[in-house]
Amino acid sequence: MPSVADKHLQVILAQPRGFCAGVVRAIDIVELALERYGSPVYVRHEIVHNRHVVDSLIAKGARFVKELSEVPDGAITVFSAHGVPKAVINEAKARELPTLDATCPLVSKVHNQGRHYVQRGRTLILIGHAGHPEVEGTLGQIDGPTHLVQDEEEIAALPLDDDTPIAYVTQTTLSVDDTSALIEALKRRFTDVVGPETRDICYATQNRQTAVRDLARVADLILVVGAQNSSNSNRLREIAEESGVPGYLVADGSKVDPAWLSGVEKVGLTAGASAPEVLVEDVIEALRKIAPVEVTTLDGIEENVHFRLPVELSKERPAARAAEPMVKEGTR
Repeated sequence: MPSVADKHLQVILAQPRGFCAGVVRAIDIVELALERYGSPVYVRHEIVHNRHVVDSLIAKGARFVKELSEVPDGAITVFSAHGVPKAVINEAKARELPTLDATCPLVSKVHNQGRHYVQRGRTLILIGHAGHPEVEGTLGQIDGPTHLVQDEEEIAALPLDDDTPIAYVTQTTLSVDDTSALIEALKRRFTDVVGPETRDICYATQNRQTAVRDLARVADLILVVGAQNSSNSNRLREIAEESGVPGYLVADGSKVDPAWLSGVEKVGLTAGASAPEVLVEDVIEALRKIAPVEVTTLDGIEENVHFRLPVELSKERPAARAAEPMVKEGTR
């Protein structure tokens, strides 16, 4: 095989990739709050899991905190896209903090589904990753018996009778493919199981995972732009590996290792739902410094989804961001 220096690299971009509608909405909420109320605006936890996004908002006047106790009295406070437990909401109300909720509407839908099932007397099973902020928020939103499971072994070990009426909901950063085996395991174990339709799974997660599988058919190597603590970005890298193609998670172009490209002619490139396109461009520029690059985009779903802003900010959406290409949702 020729060395990288002796040839061109074909960079194939996944379609879709990068920001989803929930992430765009969350970032807009922080930026518009800063425009309307001035700096600082406090955000509980990272608004989304991406350091570049967080740092850019800090530069504009946002202040990120781990707990509400760090927020001064009377300060504008934003809840992150991952959602928060009821206890956090109640604490904010008790302190009379003015709040803006940037929870992704698809996450809120999971909360509503879980409450619906529990109110009807079912034991709730949450399929998700322990410790993830979205999972912590969902568990804290449900007033009733709820069990978190991550694999089939945990389903088998649930301390429930097989005839217990159960219902399941899933973390939104898991796709239909990620959850199908666990849902089938629940149906084998229990005699009375209900859950949301597969179309209720987050469109962005499913579409980005499908795009990586498509990339794996044509690429020698796949780079995923995303943060180490981003669940959906890590899953994209795993899917590349499961598809038989080496996959690497990179925060930006500085993390690209030229050694990965030895013997590689076609590089697949995608980004997690919380990674901005500017970081994809940064990776392409890093590849250009290693070898001449030709960039193409793989055919795929064009998404076109927008979520409404909170009523307090709905008239403040900047035209530039509203006009950005979003998602042409072809799966619902």
